[in-house]
Amino acid sequence: MINEWTEAKNELVYEIKKLGFPDEFGYLIARNLGSPKAIRRMSSYLRQVKPRKPEMIADEMLAIMSEVQAWKQKKESERANAAYNEMLLRGLPDEED
Repeated sequence: MINEWTEAKNELVYEIKKLGFPDEFGYLIARNLGSPKAIRRMSSYLRQVKPRKPEMIADEMLAIMSEVQAWKQKKESERANAAYNEMLLRGLPDEED
């Protein structure tokens, strides 16, 4: 069975090839995006927009990467905030001398 990563990457490379770009470009885009969800999002963009310039594809890749990074930072901030709120609720642990 083909795993999720391979399936997403193959889909992206197929869409890149349909637009007339080399396979290697698709592999590079997939490697930079880094997750099946982001790769599938790029594939969807390629099917809908059908960009003719590699710069447009690279710009969309960077936009997706930026949004993923912002989401990760938001989740980390939420975790830190939850830990801080827990500390405020329970107080700091007593130190034994």
